[in-house]
Amino acid sequence: MFSGSIPALVTPFRDGAIDEGAFRRLVEWQVAEGSNALVPCGTTGEAPTITSEEQHRLFEVCVEAAAGKAAVIAGCGSNDTQTAKWHMQVAKDLGCQAALMVAPYYNRPSQAGLLAHFSYLAEQVDLPIILYNVPGRTVTDIKPETVAELARRFPDRIVGIKDASGDMTRLTAHRLALGADFVQLCGNDDMALHYNAGGGTGCISVTANVAPRLCAEFQAASLAGDTARAHALNERLFPLHQALFTDASPAPVKYALSRVLGWIREEVRLPLVTASAESRTAVDAGLAHAGLI
Repeated sequence: MFSGSIPALVTPFRDGAIDEGAFRRLVEWQVAEGSNALVPCGTTGEAPTITSEEQHRLFEVCVEAAAGKAAVIAGCGSNDTQTAKWHMQVAKDLGCQAALMVAPYYNRPSQAGLLAHFSYLAEQVDLPIILYNVPGRTVTDIKPETVAELARRFPDRIVGIKDASGDMTRLTAHRLALGADFVQLCGNDDMALHYNAGGGTGCISVTANVAPRLCAEFQAASLAGDTARAHALNERLFPLHQALFTDASPAPVKYALSRVLGWIREEVRLPLVTASAESRTAVDAGLAHAGLI
């Protein structure tokens, strides 16, 4: 259903406001460079600092600019179930193909709470859900048994997971419980090679913002079993994968985009600040190693 290179898109800003023209241009470039699907308003899109009205407009622009050439997986997650439902319904009405739903943050729900939250959303809105597990940010961890129970209850709604837990054993646990058709997407660029080898189907990627063609080629080679090419492309991209997390994301990737594209600014919204000098040096080295500058 969803596979390959899927950039978690940055949200370009200009003087404090969303730069809608730059965002539209970014989406069009991503499609032209071979990205398989697109995620607006995820972590890399600075979703916690954009208003709901801005979020819904980004969904709309992404669908328009993708023009049916790449699926749109809208970042709809919230720590408030009713707000998450609202975002999902808007995403469905605007023509998005799925919703990326992060585990509720700050509230720290139990596994029973997670089951109730995601079950409610699956029952209320007719839109496929990709669960998003990133306990390093949310504290809450969607355990494999909870993932399995949700997918069993709602096989047509809970269709996959973006796993940024860093625990590679989850892949096999999910496959044993749900089979190979359950979509498993890596949430860490630097683990994507091993993730696909273990049965993953792609990556929701930060690096693909700035290196979409290389990431698409890497995913294609990896999923096709072209081990030599996959390793070569992974090693070309690996320093950049690591450099993009030398400061609070997405500041480093916005700096990288300003270097490679020029028409996307480094600007982020508080409480984030632009990348440090040390981070910029690492990003420059990663971009050079990848042959992007």
